[in-house]
Amino acid sequence: MEMDSIECVSFSHGLDDDDGDDEAVSRLPRPLLKPSAAAASAAAAAVNLVVVSGGGGGAGGAVAGPLITPSTSVHELLECPVCTNSMYPPIHQCQNGHTICSTCKTRVHNRCPTCRQELGDIRCLALEKVAESLELPCKYYSLGCPEIFPYYSKLKHESQCNLRPYNCPYAGSECSVVGDIPFLVTHLRDDHKVDMHSGCTFNHRYVKSNPREVENATWMLTVFHCFGQYFCLHFEAFQLGMAPVYMAFLRFMGDENDARSYTYSLEVGGNGRKMIWEGNPRSIRDSHRKVRDSHDGLVIQRNMALFFSGGERKELKLRVTGRIWREQQNPDSGACIPNLFS
Repeated sequence: MEMDSIECVSFSHGLDDDDGDDEAVSRLPRPLLKPSAAAASAAAAAVNLVVVSGGGGGAGGAVAGPLITPSTSVHELLECPVCTNSMYPPIHQCQNGHTICSTCKTRVHNRCPTCRQELGDIRCLALEKVAESLELPCKYYSLGCPEIFPYYSKLKHESQCNLRPYNCPYAGSECSVVGDIPFLVTHLRDDHKVDMHSGCTFNHRYVKSNPREVENATWMLTVFHCFGQYFCLHFEAFQLGMAPVYMAFLRFMGDENDARSYTYSLEVGGNGRKMIWEGNPRSIRDSHRKVRDSHDGLVIQRNMALFFSGGERKELKLRVTGRIWREQQNPDSGACIPNLFS
């Protein structure tokens, strides 16, 4: 089903990337650490705390020092005083024993945030051993991930966890919103006011007055809903080396493996000429800047775009048409056949 053409008004913005995973995690509930008994005892010893196990009076029952719960004490000991995230090796400390994570050490300009003493290069080896001995849930456990890992395996898993939140795919602004796909679709529609369309074919007309005066610009994002999935169509102008170009590309609102199940084509032309590009959409796991800088889409030299626009080449009037289809596996031959219908 071919859609009505849409007049898109351009605007310029900075296109700085925002790798928002750290900000996303800071807003998630922090999991309760589950240390082994040995780890809890080591943590208590590290700060001269005493863990009482079992009751009883007499000489063996009375223990000096504050009474603490092992899991609570380990949680508090491993909490960075600056970012409040759990600390993992390398863990640094000042001469007075105050600890800080390696990331925040540079943020505070090598000064202890508690006593203002110079941090230097002192490591807190006792707490590092505690952190290494812990088995921790994935930090996306509140989003449904049930996995539990030792520290080093945990970090690798979290960088690839399928349940980690997505960054907002909107280009042209530094949007730090994260969430799952239904949440981001609503966010794009209500907060960014993007064009939302249903169907697997599109026909867009991009317009820009005085295009030679603009080296960097991004047009309004468009979101398409087809095959039960959402796709983001990007179009923008930027410098490729010394040459000004326009580029159109599609991103899939989902993970990389699912994105490979779909193919899209883009076509632009005029004055008896046309250019066609075909490929798989990239996942929004890849940032807008990463996809753009890899030139993974339809790239049009500005002079060619103005030739397609016709007239005296003083105004950009570029019509981009395209379609999206899903590759279906043929159960008899194993070959993929295109499905062009939603």
